[in-house]
Amino acid sequence: MRVSAAAIAFTLALVAGCATEGPRPGPNIVVILADDFGVGDIQAHYPENKIATPYLDRLVAEGISFTDAHSPSAVCTPTRYGLLTGRYSWRTRLQEWVLAAYEPPLIDKDRPTLPSALREHGYTTALVGKWHLGWEWPGPQESRMTDVRNGQKTLEWHLDQPVQNGPTTRGFDSYFGVDLPNMPPFSFIENDTVVPLPTERYVHDPGDGVVLPRGFVGSPIAPGWSFRRIVPALTERAVQAVHDLAAGDRPFFLLYSMTSPHEPISPSEAFREKSGIAPIADFVMETDWSAGQVIQAVDDAGIADNTIVMFTADNGHSHYTGWDELVAAGHMPSGEFRGHKGDIWEGGHRVPLLVRWPGRIEAGVASDQLVSLTDLFATCMELVGQGLPSDAAEDSVSFLHAALGHVSTEARTSLVSHSNHGEFAYRDGPWKLVFRNASANLEESRGQATVPELYNLDADPSETTNVLHEHPDVVTALREKFDGIIDRGASRQDINGRNDTAVSYVQTQVVRWTPPAH
Repeated sequence: MRVSAAAIAFTLALVAGCATEGPRPGPNIVVILADDFGVGDIQAHYPENKIATPYLDRLVAEGISFTDAHSPSAVCTPTRYGLLTGRYSWRTRLQEWVLAAYEPPLIDKDRPTLPSALREHGYTTALVGKWHLGWEWPGPQESRMTDVRNGQKTLEWHLDQPVQNGPTTRGFDSYFGVDLPNMPPFSFIENDTVVPLPTERYVHDPGDGVVLPRGFVGSPIAPGWSFRRIVPALTERAVQAVHDLAAGDRPFFLLYSMTSPHEPISPSEAFREKSGIAPIADFVMETDWSAGQVIQAVDDAGIADNTIVMFTADNGHSHYTGWDELVAAGHMPSGEFRGHKGDIWEGGHRVPLLVRWPGRIEAGVASDQLVSLTDLFATCMELVGQGLPSDAAEDSVSFLHAALGHVSTEARTSLVSHSNHGEFAYRDGPWKLVFRNASANLEESRGQATVPELYNLDADPSETTNVLHEHPDVVTALREKFDGIIDRGASRQDINGRNDTAVSYVQTQVVRWTPPAH
């Protein structure tokens, strides 16, 4: 990747300015990733919406808002993969849904990640919160990929032993969090240790929230575990991490991977019924508060001027956790866009992206630069004055130029989106070519031809009118470009890669885990 002259000059000035403080290769980087937080859920962006978000409203006022930002998938595991690797997750064998309980790592052990690349350039790296990218769980059998969703939930696992090949083997110096809040084991994990030990069995308690994980009744749970305490506990650890890392002599990268407002919808006592709308609205308010505490910690630690803070989300707002109640109250979680979490439509993968860097990024502005969360890898590398690895980050393009108010000839102009059921969409400029499954029922669609549809997002951002037959030349050109991105194994122009499996958008996959490429 070529780095613009303006960015090089900017980085050299930054390093020189920090010379008296010791060797700091770049600014601290704090990324806050909300879980199932819709593009319409920040009130400053949609003043007519009904959920108060004062902390994120302040971040909007203090930084730049990217209005055309996208998660690479409409669900969480593949988005997290893309964010950390700079590579689309559909290039792996996982072609739909997310990692199930007790499945193995999705990130190959030898693949460079954003934290591992930053660590090579002097950064301390930390992760607090949700992982959901797989572990080697200890037990009489190995963790394995299963086509049956959560097919390993009733197997025996030795959770008193170290859990192998998690975050601390994928670039993070430290980790504290949960694999995910609605799957076992119901306990925290610190580095590679489950703490406290989940020595009891989960019993459904309707007083602990709504959309609770009833399918995992009987699974291991820590004594006294409450879903309502997860967000406060993770917030406390993330705030402490900011202060601890700020006290060090090296720059740091902190990923606060939130568990909210993903189910279980279990707002803590301080937020129960606070919205006056529904539990999911309360939980969005708690998510706003939690992100705000981490941002405030950056300010309180006295490092704001040398810290870039980003807030975004892993996909759109969930449709099964109280969507109808929000809409009835006048709150539109996807704004003007069609769809929600899981969808190939814009509401499934268009997400908020806020970036603050006092004195470096203009406050209170917006950019319509097209961004994918796979781009965090390239952006952070450019922040520290480094190029991308030649064997990684195949789908990452820096958006630093746009954040700094510059124009670049190398800006992203296209992206690939992926749905919960494995549907694809290819975006190029205003055009979005969708390949939806033949039926809303995934099982009925398996092996069937997909149905192409074309939308012009400039003229029709809500995707109401399919114009496929009016623009056959556009469809042909888009398919040629999309085929090239698949066949080359990369969308970066300067490298070629290799997919882990055969990738097809013309028919729905037959199995969840497709065979490895030969």
